[in-house]
Formats: sequence, structure tokens, C-alpha cells
Amino acid sequence: MREAFFVLHSDLPREGPGNRESLDWALSLAGTPENALILDAGCGPGADIDGLLENAPRGHVTAVDAHLPFVEQVRVVWHDDDRVTTHVGDMLEETGPYDLVWCAGSLYFTGIEDGLKHFRNVLAPGGAVAFSELVWLDTPSPALQAELEKEYPDIGDIAMLERRISAAGYNLQGVHVLSDDAWEDYYTPMEKRIEMLKPVVATRRDHELAQVLNDARREIALWRENSEVFGYAMAVVRPL
Repeated sequence: MREAFFVLHSDLPREGPGNRESLDWALSLAGTPENALILDAGCGPGADIDGLLENAPRGHVTAVDAHLPFVEQVRVVWHDDDRVTTHVGDMLEETGPYDLVWCAGSLYFTGIEDGLKHFRNVLAPGGAVAFSELVWLDTPSPALQAELEKEYPDIGDIAMLERRISAAGYNLQGVHVLSDDAWEDYYTPMEKRIEMLKPVVATRRDHELAQVLNDARREIALWRENSEVFGYAMAVVRPL
């Protein structure tokens, strides 16, 4: 199933909801300097690198992901720009120091508290972490809550997000709920990829890929039907 998952996610422009508006908001609030050293932790295919460098044109981005094909996508685009370094690895093994840790959706894999506790050790003095996390925006129905908790067992509301940030030893600088456009920037290319792969499923009778495509369709429909109930929150935080 893992292989089929990455067949779907191959060549997508991004690996989660996000857009330039939310990135610019976060870096402005963080006060990221023009010469900032930035860790793009769990960079995926590198969707945010351009925005990071436009905010820090004299800076440097270290883009790290555990999935080699994503890192290779980044290298294709940025191989001739010495402001970008890429490597395959565990984002929790980075040592820094960094003025900003950019973590778009990837604290899901570590848990907020564990991830933030590690990142405080890689931040330069005055540095910040900007990360996005799935949250409840309104009270869900029992059925919706059960459905999302299958994949995101730690999902909570923004008040819970704030408590987790505090428990990790950080001050919250601000929270921004990502727009519907940020979700469509992720899901619209995925829908096109699903349609492109339908003949592959039919020809190969690939049951695992068929399941992955069906799961993705359900995921997209679930968000579109409940976009006022759950979404992504971008948080900017600094160590206490």
C-alpha cells in the first residue's frame, strides 16, 4: 500500500494544504531576516522553497525529507542555486542553528510537543518555528470525529493546539487558519493525478492503487463537505 500511495503522490506540486498567503503571513510575523538560515523540515517536493527564499533572498534553505523521490524533485528545480541544500534524512536529526524552522504539516509524524522540543535545540537565538496542523474549527458530528481520528488521533481545536505549544515550552506568536484556496492548491492537482491513473488501475488490475485512489477521493470529498468544521492552522512560535 505504501508503494501505491507514492504512485499517487508522485509529481504533485505539494504534499499538503498550503499557499503563498499563509507562508508570507508566517514569515512576516516571525520577523525572518533577509539572510535567514531556514530549515524546511519535511520539505516534500519543495512547494514552499520559492516563497521562503523570496522572503529571505540572501538566506539559505536546507530542505530535508525522508522520501528520496521528493528530495530528487527539489534537486531538479534548485540544483543550480547555492542558496538551497537538499538531503534525505530525518528532520529530527538536524542540528542547526536556524533562524526559522518551517514545518508545513510534518509535525503530524512526530507529535507537536516532541517535534517542538527537538526544534528548540536547533534554533538560533531569537529564532522561530512556523508549522501547520489539522484542527477542529467547529464542533464535529460524532461520525466526522470518528472518521478524522482514524488518521489524526490527536486532532483538537485551536485552544488545544495552544496548550500543546505551551507544554512544549514555547510562546505562541500567532495563529492563522488556512484558506480554502490553500486546500484546493493541494487537492486540485491530486484530482488530476487520480484521473490520470485510472487507466493504469484498469490495465494492471492494481487493487492496492485502486484502494489508494478511492481513499483519496473520499478524503477530498470529506473536506469539501466539512470545510467549516476542520482545517489547517498555521502557528508561529518561539521558545520561552
